Amino acid sequence: MPSTLWLSGCFAEPNVLGMAEVVQDTQQEFWRSPTVLEPAMEAALLVASQEMSQACADCGTEFMIGARFCHTCGQPRLPLVTRESDAAAMAGLWTCNMAWVRAGAGVVAASWRKVSFPDWLHYLHFHEIKRWIGLPTAALIAFIIGLGCVAGAIGVSLFYRASNLAEFQAIQMWRIEWLLAATASFVAGILLKKPSDSQ
Repeated sequence: MPSTLWLSGCFAEPNVLGMAEVVQDTQQEFWRSPTVLEPAMEAALLVASQEMSQACADCGTEFMIGARFCHTCGQPRLPLVTRESDAAAMAGLWTCNMAWVRAGAGVVAASWRKVSFPDWLHYLHFHEIKRWIGLPTAALIAFIIGLGCVAGAIGVSLFYRASNLAEFQAIQMWRIEWLLAATASFVAGILLKKPSDSQ
């Protein structure tokens, strides 16, 4: 049975082996060639198989020895030179794209430096807010997350309108969840706050 499968793979490739070259012994081992080839032809097949890819680019199946087509999906076997040239082309494309991105980033950075911001904008810097409120970094982050959760609870009322009791209950549950998250965040901020010297 294995020799029959191997033979069917050989016959699927036209012009590689002729019918007269097939040995009539069906009891041979599956790893032995079922054909009697001239040494020059065997050497040519060996060189050709070494110059070809070892696995199908489409389905990943390993090619049979001397196969020109994938026995699983039928795609032609590509030479290694094509794959290497494709890799070189992709590397060149990557280099070109990276150069384009660097040039674009340079233009954006140069134009960003020319933009003048209002003087009051420095009050919105994180360290300025931290100094103004008097909280350590972890507590301030928890406080900001809590404010975001409160904004989420308010946003639920703005974006969703209830048309029946079930939708009203769902909206109330979302509000409860947002407010619960805000409470947990504010409590975490309180716990992360360092005690003052006066206490």
